[in-house]
Amino acid sequence: MTGRRRGFTLVELLVVMAIIATLLTIAVPRYFRSLERSREAVLKQDLTTLRESIDKFYGDTGKYPQTLTVLVEKHYLRSIPVDPIAKTAEKWIVVNADDPEDNGVKDVKSGAEGMGENGVAYVAW
Repeated sequence: MTGRRRGFTLVELLVVMAIIATLLTIAVPRYFRSLERSREAVLKQDLTTLRESIDKFYGDTGKYPQTLTVLVEKHYLRSIPVDPIAKTAEKWIVVNADDPEDNGVKDVKSGAEGMGENGVAYVAW
């Protein structure tokens, strides 16, 4: 038996590290883009849910809710959803009805800053 030890050489370890680094430079940006797309999908779904709840409230009562919390109190929503882009439930922008007798919440928009992947600002969704 010779006195030679078995193991990896420094060159072999450097080659493996270079391969791992190359794979990470490909995978990490795709991962973060998929996270952003997921947040945008959740935002679209939350806006749809809020708008449907406002419409149902209007259909049932004949007037718009005065605030979004009224939708929770009357059980049209379990809770006001958190805006996934702004990361808070306090940033929703409410659009009031034009009718002076019923100026409740007619529509809701995201209060998040920035643009979506489609090039449209979040506040315009």
